[in-house]
Amino acid sequence: MPQHQTFMRMALAEAEKALAANEFPVGCVIVADNEAVARGRRANSRSATANELDHAEIVALRQLLAARPDIDRAGLTVYSTMEPCLMCYATLLLNGVRTIAYGYEDAMGGGTGLDLAALTPLYREMRVELLPGLLRAESLALFKRFFTDPANDYWRDSLLADYTLNQAG
Repeated sequence: MPQHQTFMRMALAEAEKALAANEFPVGCVIVADNEAVARGRRANSRSATANELDHAEIVALRQLLAARPDIDRAGLTVYSTMEPCLMCYATLLLNGVRTIAYGYEDAMGGGTGLDLAALTPLYREMRVELLPGLLRAESLALFKRFFTDPANDYWRDSLLADYTLNQAG
């Protein structure tokens, strides 16, 4: 468990960088053989080029595949400050990732509750290890800072914002 906390702290550092850039504070680290091999943070959540493609997990995965396309993906572990959304979760799965750790649950768009066994054959046989709530309090604090800053309007007044601001901690 100590190595899980070490890598989640790296993801938290990426999220802090996102927050410092006025972006949604999601950070991600991808680990292989007990080594961080890629990092990413949310981008383009507030800018004139705002989009829902530049999520931390996607940014980190793109970085990894560009640098090490031959890496054994089945041995990867992804650490993210927030539960991957459905897009990120499916993308990680389709790219062979089978272990996902996250800090804070995404009450509005989290994808890890998806019942893979009820889906088509491509997903049905996948076995995924989820490690939820890893350094949750630290992740929650970042999201509270984001949602209480009047300058940040991404997902303001959403289910996620309300849920986050009503969490103890």
